[in-house]
Amino acid sequence: MKFKHIIFALICTLGSCIPLGAASQPTHTKKATVPHGFVTTDGTHFMLNGKPYYFIGTNMWYAPILASEGCGGNRQRLQAELDILCMLGVRNLRILAGADSGSKNANTVRPVLQDEHGNLNDTLLAGLDYLLMEMGRRDMKAVIYLTNSWDWSGGYGHYLNRTGHGHSPNASGEGYNAYVEYASQFAHDAQAQQLYLKHVERIVTRKNTYTDKPYSQDPTIMAWQICNEPRPFSKQGKSSFATWISTTAALIKQHDPHHLVSTGSEGLYGCETDTTFCTKLHAGSGIDYLTVHIWPVNWGWARRTHTDTDIREAISHTEQYIRLHEQMARTINKPYVIEEFGYPRDGHSYDPKQSTQSRDKLYSTIMRHVTQSHNRRGALAGCNFWGWGGIGRPTANDWKPGMDYLCDPPHEPQGWYSVFDTDDTTLRIIRDAARKVSK
Repeated sequence: MKFKHIIFALICTLGSCIPLGAASQPTHTKKATVPHGFVTTDGTHFMLNGKPYYFIGTNMWYAPILASEGCGGNRQRLQAELDILCMLGVRNLRILAGADSGSKNANTVRPVLQDEHGNLNDTLLAGLDYLLMEMGRRDMKAVIYLTNSWDWSGGYGHYLNRTGHGHSPNASGEGYNAYVEYASQFAHDAQAQQLYLKHVERIVTRKNTYTDKPYSQDPTIMAWQICNEPRPFSKQGKSSFATWISTTAALIKQHDPHHLVSTGSEGLYGCETDTTFCTKLHAGSGIDYLTVHIWPVNWGWARRTHTDTDIREAISHTEQYIRLHEQMARTINKPYVIEEFGYPRDGHSYDPKQSTQSRDKLYSTIMRHVTQSHNRRGALAGCNFWGWGGIGRPTANDWKPGMDYLCDPPHEPQGWYSVFDTDDTTLRIIRDAARKVSK
């Protein structure tokens, strides 16, 4: 997820000094008729079967692994998790198509979908197929991201390693700056990008082995997402990064014209804190909506040692960030989604038994923005909290194969941001918000 602390005052300066109206306006063309059940856009709204679509969703990146019959698979748990989420009214899941082979220097997701030679794991692909089938049976929607800018699932580093750049440094802790320098090469490496595009084409053109339906014809998929938190990782790389984003979006649309495409960006923080660049990146005709991530602790809006006392400050920054991206969305006339946000338990504890009063305040704030947007038919169309731990439980801070999959990736403390099935106060907030936007 996020590592670098950025001074929030920069956002306010950029937001007030850069004229958003100067950003390029998207070119609107007549859209082809979309089959029933597909999510579409109409200006700043998502539409589903002729009605505005708003949602309260979650992140469950590991769901395809649970859905597989191989290492890490647990279909009994998957079924239980999907049923619990549906009872809460959470029917939009943001998931990872599958991990790429990772760096020898980092604790990464295992098993991997794509090995170091570019071969795909058929068992895990079948897991993705099974997941989509089960979600479809429950009238759920999936946002599927196709790679990662971070090393916890291979991502950029997988492709750079295959093109001669070696293994990525560990992005955690003191290795962050070295990782940024390494990862910045992806925006300029045409060979690495071509390998990635080949992978994208293989996934997007796949046919589900359980339903015998091409992915392109499956309304369970709401959107393809180019990357989890794509960043140029340098100001010099912005132009080539934008070209990669637009090229990927065009490739996806070529093979699958009915599904939405999004970047997976954090918003301003994923765009070198350049408001104009962020706006233009999402104004492109191949990108259907704007994405926003919010990480108060990771970004330094709240101190790790004072998460309880700093929650008011964290919420103040959160609301400024939301307003900034609301303005961007209206400028480009597209919906936006807060598709990642999280906050630790009280006392910055990883223990599932610890209270969640501060987290609940952040969740209430963000979900209130979504429900209010629903009431006035605003541009904020939904949110996906990070993330669902469900009936899983952490048994150690450091994840190892054989442990439960949680929303916390292997490189992060297990239980840090997970919402468990016993978090009654948090679940009540989620359920109430989901009920409001379903009306």
